Amino acid sequence: MKLKFQYGTRTIEFNLEYKKRKTVEISVKAPDIVIVKAPLGVEDEKIIEIVKKKADWIVKKLFLLNDVENRPIKREYVNGESFMYLGRNYPLEIVIDEKVRKPIVKLLNGKFYVTVKSKDGDIIKKAMEMWYREKTLEKAKEKVEYFQRYFNKTPTGIRVKEQKKRWASCTYRDELLFNYRCSMARSDAFDYIVVHEMCHLYHKNHSKDFWNLVSSILPDYKKRIDYLKKYGVRMDL
Repeated sequence: MKLKFQYGTRTIEFNLEYKKRKTVEISVKAPDIVIVKAPLGVEDEKIIEIVKKKADWIVKKLFLLNDVENRPIKREYVNGESFMYLGRNYPLEIVIDEKVRKPIVKLLNGKFYVTVKSKDGDIIKKAMEMWYREKTLEKAKEKVEYFQRYFNKTPTGIRVKEQKKRWASCTYRDELLFNYRCSMARSDAFDYIVVHEMCHLYHKNHSKDFWNLVSSILPDYKKRIDYLKKYGVRMDL
């Protein structure tokens, strides 16, 4: 038997099994299966109330199981969904406020709070993207300034630009362009992205000289590349 209830912006559906037992047991299995085992004779409404009390745990468990799989994310923009920032996952909390003029995004006390007029996935996505753009530009500038000590050349500019297949790029005019997703990556991986592009100030290719320059600054750069290859698919909106 399948039952469901509303939890914030998400509908939680679960499979109910009646057994000869004294307590209610709740389990979550990949990819998104919730199983509830309950004693014989307990009314459905009573079981729903019991499961509702564990709703927060259920949602977190569902997203955790989804996150460990190395596959593209299908975003829902609902409470409890996790988003990455500097390598860590933070749950989303949507706040509905009809008086707010434009969406507000804040990372506070271990959560992403998005305040919007109404529950609209496209609006929430756009607000989150703008937040990541600002943070990526801020962090990229900080990191370029830090690694500048290794270079005699300086970039002519630093911008965040939509780049679907690249983390970043260096133009022939020596301008550094970063994908807004860079700030989702772990800080040391973001360091590699910055150093990689700064090395292109000298070498506009991936020659041996280019990689020797990268290695002279970040000897463990291959580990950082491996991280981006493994988890990059998870860093998206």
